[in-house]
Formats: sequence, structure tokens, C-alpha cells
Amino acid sequence: MTVTRTDAYNLMCEFVHNQGLRNHMLSVEAAMAFYAARLAPQDVETWKIAGILHDFDWEIHPTKEEHPILGVPILRERQVPEEIIRAILAHGDETGVERISLMEKALYACDEITGLITAATLVRPSKSIMELTAPSVKKKWNNLNFAAGANRTEMEKGAQELGVELWQHTTNVITAMQSIASEIGLAGIE
Repeated sequence: MTVTRTDAYNLMCEFVHNQGLRNHMLSVEAAMAFYAARLAPQDVETWKIAGILHDFDWEIHPTKEEHPILGVPILRERQVPEEIIRAILAHGDETGVERISLMEKALYACDEITGLITAATLVRPSKSIMELTAPSVKKKWNNLNFAAGANRTEMEKGAQELGVELWQHTTNVITAMQSIASEIGLAGIE
């Protein structure tokens, strides 16, 4: 049995009830799709599934010691492919799983940056990601009180591991998130 994007979405909805976390996972999915389509031949659907499932267990295992390790048995029970499970395990440094594949590196690189981009969007008067640019995010970068939970060290490390300059990576992820702005609540004030 092959896990489809619909299966992954339904699994996410089963375990994730917080809309902000769902929006984050959809943002990472969009960023993963962006990179899969632009890097040497990659399976876009597989990358999207990794993005949409990467934090599926956060509400039931809300510590870095538990997440995502304790979620893996659920993924295996649902027949999620091992390459996706490995990418999910590798998306955090706490698991000790080394990032080897391009998909693993992309998931790590796309995870934290979406939070900073979302925060930078929400402080704009329009609350629209359609107007956001990497220079706008860069202006907020050194203010560690802004989006304090967004780990800038991990963002820098992720872009470096992926082989994309940080501010180009930021532009890429903004572009990906713009493609789903309405779905993630960042289309702006109506």
C-alpha cells in the first residue's frame, strides 16, 4: 500500500488539532514541494508527505526528547515509507539521526524558517505574505526577541546543509508559502 498525500493530510488532521501547527506543517509541505521540483529529479509527492507529517506527533509528544521518536511506531503502523520516516527523524538534532539524503536536508532546512517567515508576515500591517521579501525578514533577524522560538542557528545550519545561501533560501520558502497563502491564513486582512 502506498501512502498518498491525502492519507498524510488525514493523518496530520487526526493527530494535530492546533490550526497554527497545521499551518506550519502545510508551509513546510509547500517548501518541500518547491525544492523537490527544483532540485535534480526528486519525487515531489514523497517530499510533500515528509513535510506534512514531520510534526504530526508534536501534540502527543511535545518535547524534543519524545518528538519525533515516539511518533515513529504510528508512522510504521500506517505504512509510511522508511525514507520519509528517516527524514522525519533527521529533522531534529536531538534524535541523533544524521541527515544524509537531500530530502532529509531539505526538511531540516525548511522547518524552522517557516516559523520566522510566518511571524514576519503577521507583524506587517496587511498580514499578507504576498508583500513579504527576504530583506524584510533579514531586518528582524538580529532581534532575538522577535520570534524568539525560531532557532536562527538551525536556520543557518539548514540552509548551509542544503547548499543554498540563507537569504536565497528565505526567498524560496516565502515563494513556496505564497502559493498557499489563503490555506495557511497569510493572505492578508480582508
